[in-house]
Amino acid sequence: MEVIESQGNSLCKACGLCCTGHLFIWAKLRSVELDSARALGLNVIREPGQRGFNQPCPLWQGQCTIYDSPQYPRFCRTYKCKLLKEVLDETTPLPEAMAVIEQVMPMIRELDALLPVSSNNNFRERLVAEIEALEETEQHDSAKSDFLLKARALLRFYEEHFGVRDLIGQGEQK
Repeated sequence: MEVIESQGNSLCKACGLCCTGHLFIWAKLRSVELDSARALGLNVIREPGQRGFNQPCPLWQGQCTIYDSPQYPRFCRTYKCKLLKEVLDETTPLPEAMAVIEQVMPMIRELDALLPVSSNNNFRERLVAEIEALEETEQHDSAKSDFLLKARALLRFYEEHFGVRDLIGQGEQK
């Protein structure tokens, strides 16, 4: 079991999509974690029904800088995307899971380059806003239609491979 958990850690450290704002807009925190999270430099949200921190996480520097630390938020420690669950239950070998990560990265880079310039640094939020804006317009040129096709394909990829259907990390995804 230790080897499998190590493979899961390797996948998480290589991926980071749940930290970078590519999968979620924000992540949940327990009320007892709010002050320590703020002290770590996280952009803490303290609104009714929305207690957490905004993504991307500033502690992600190519990998999580507090992954093995006691300050690592509970949500981050317990969240398991669908791909990670498949590695842990040994239905997907680690090399195959890493190939999924390698497949999604160019999709993200391509769409990111097509998004309008914004002061918002959360990819997922900007992507959804652009999709919604384009869907409200009645006519699309071929570039906008192509963008919508690629964006929807990425969101389907997120759902199929990572089990992510919404904009915040819920902890347990189906």
